[in-house]
Amino acid sequence: MCGRYAITTPPDAMRDLFGYPELPNFPPRWNIAPTQPVPIVRSRGQGIRQFALVRWGLVPDWAREVGPKPLFNARGETVAEKPAFRSAFKRRRCLVPADGFYEWKADAVQPKQPYLIRRCDRSPMAFAGIWEHWQSAEGSELESCSIITTCANATLAPLHSRMPVVLDQADWETWLDTSETLTGNAQDLLVPAPDDLLDAVPVSRRVNSVANDDATLQEGVDPEQAGEQGKPGPDTQMSLF
Repeated sequence: MCGRYAITTPPDAMRDLFGYPELPNFPPRWNIAPTQPVPIVRSRGQGIRQFALVRWGLVPDWAREVGPKPLFNARGETVAEKPAFRSAFKRRRCLVPADGFYEWKADAVQPKQPYLIRRCDRSPMAFAGIWEHWQSAEGSELESCSIITTCANATLAPLHSRMPVVLDQADWETWLDTSETLTGNAQDLLVPAPDDLLDAVPVSRRVNSVANDDATLQEGVDPEQAGEQGKPGPDTQMSLF
């Protein structure tokens, strides 16, 4: 699963990599949590990409209200079937840019230990995502997204059974093009990352609190001296969808 992640690549470099025409000027974020605004890249058709800021935690278009438990993850195995996600999966797929994400390793004695997971070459990555447009009865509008997860690869399995789907750059356009890509073909992309793509480094338990959002969160630590104990895991409600 993916309940916290980071975007630290400068905006110009992110724009060059993902190929959208907009000129957003967003600051680096080291500890993004559900319900916060996050950047996504989606298709405008004819191969044109678009940058957008949306709420992390999908709100289905049929929902009566924004629920208390954000749907920030969607399981790849069932995303095409679940009522909350199937329409977005078929018609509104997106890329979720990231430079890394966090996972917590359970321990029978100690509080959960957070790990920072990044590409071994430290380049940015793109999670498979879906987005949705919702409108309240009063007319207010909201765009939101979920990150799709799959079973963990061999690198992450010792930490958690799930991981976000990290799309190969060669598959980005296939994922975005809902006019051409059959749903079944898109679902074929929802697989674990290669075992040698990512590495995991233990980091301070300061990342457990969303109030902490600075570069020191990504510094490696000795798990026995991981800093403030805080809560036993991230202080956000978890979505198990």
